[in-house]
Amino acid sequence: MSTEHPSISRFRDEHERRGGTGEIVILPDSVHTAALAAEALGCEVGAIANSLLFDADGSPVLILTSGAHRVDTELVGASLGGRRLRRAKPEFVREHAGQVIGGVSPIGHPAPIPTYLDPWLQRHDTVWAAAGHPAAVFSTTYDELLDLTGGTPLDVAKD
Repeated sequence: MSTEHPSISRFRDEHERRGGTGEIVILPDSVHTAALAAEALGCEVGAIANSLLFDADGSPVLILTSGAHRVDTELVGASLGGRRLRRAKPEFVREHAGQVIGGVSPIGHPAPIPTYLDPWLQRHDTVWAAAGHPAAVFSTTYDELLDLTGGTPLDVAKD
């Protein structure tokens, strides 16, 4: 009998189904911030792909941003046709992602979510993202993340 959390098992199945090649790592503690994840993994904070779900006028939008960035919601909203982006409430996240804040993975949601990737993630050979649970992450590359998610590159911060 597996002792793995069901959300990690669901992620693992979806990752394999989509042809993901990275390693899934279960950390001893929750890593619900990019800084905590980077410290636990021994990498730069910019190599952490934060999966942030936003409420865009009632519809979900997933932004995978470098841990080195804060999403500029006005910039992104304007890029998405003038939509108003708000940080999603926990219930909204659970409904649309099927996961909890701090563990939202880029894939494996109940229904497809429009996904956008911060091009800054390209600066890192290995990128780490949540694997469906606050203590689970997986390694990938920017290009593989684009393929896995069907996402679109989008500048999410003014530099």
